[in-house]
Amino acid sequence: MRIPMNMEHTELAERSGLIRVAVDAMGGDHAPAEIVAGAVQAASEGGVAIALVGDPGQVEAELERHDAGSLPIQVVPSKGVIAEGEQPAMALRQKPAASIVVATGLVKRGAADACVSMGSTGASMAAAAFILGVIDGIDRPALGGPVVGLAPRTAILDVGTNVDCKPAQLVNFAVIGDVFARQFLGVKQPRVALLSVGAEAGKGNRQVKAASDLLDKVGLNFIGNVEANDIFSDVADVVVCDGFVGNVVMKLSEGLGTALSERLRSTLADRLPREEADAIAKVVHELSNPVEGAGGGPLFGVNGVSVVGHGRARAGSLKRAIGIARLAVETRFVEKLNEELGRVRETVDS
Repeated sequence: MRIPMNMEHTELAERSGLIRVAVDAMGGDHAPAEIVAGAVQAASEGGVAIALVGDPGQVEAELERHDAGSLPIQVVPSKGVIAEGEQPAMALRQKPAASIVVATGLVKRGAADACVSMGSTGASMAAAAFILGVIDGIDRPALGGPVVGLAPRTAILDVGTNVDCKPAQLVNFAVIGDVFARQFLGVKQPRVALLSVGAEAGKGNRQVKAASDLLDKVGLNFIGNVEANDIFSDVADVVVCDGFVGNVVMKLSEGLGTALSERLRSTLADRLPREEADAIAKVVHELSNPVEGAGGGPLFGVNGVSVVGHGRARAGSLKRAIGIARLAVETRFVEKLNEELGRVRETVDS
């Protein structure tokens, strides 16, 4: 039986230079088996110490399936899971020892540097906002990143959290996207654009027009408006919109790609061997679902690193999500975002 994480082991991880990642072992459609397998893969590659948060009996049973005895993996007990469909705020009150709550609490207490979950996105967001708190000027956490498969280096914010936004919130999304593109995508001077119904200056609704006026003042590399079809053309590194529009863009891309892959599979079934038809369909599906390929992305706007992934995640996706968490910690993503948002607030208020 592995011993739970305590201060002695936390200090050992710090001295050995490992990034400490708390993993919600019970979150996701294939938990805990695939989550534990992914954590073992990540720990085997080095650089991280893993705290698997979940039901000890189930987690230990899965660990026994792997040669993980010498790996920096610890089990932290929790009780209960917040499932998709549960009202997050109520569930946090009713299940204070749920796996995502305990994992996020480890970050708050300094016993972990980041947390990762493939479970309920709403629960992850609620736990992060309530336990870690939000950055000054941010009303709610935001979601975003490269979410359109044919534009794998274009970050879109927000993609579902904030469906009704004031212009100042869109400015915050622009700043978040700028820092994300620099830290995660390696873009030195990200091109920031507003998603609108026309590329010309002055096009768009009142929200977009007001946000455009503000973005002209804040010192970002703001290039103006782009249309939805421009997302695939590498004209911008960061595309800013409210969560209602962003979620429609993301879901349309995912749904279209899935439908096209199925159509290709059936169309090619009589023309190619099944394996070749399946391979082509898989490529099309992966091009439309980059979130699964990346593993996950950080919640933007919270005072700590919390990475959320897709509920269908398998071991490989979980491993990559842990890599995203590690990168966020190593690049001081939250600290730099705090600094940049503070600078922009001063500019807008002056």
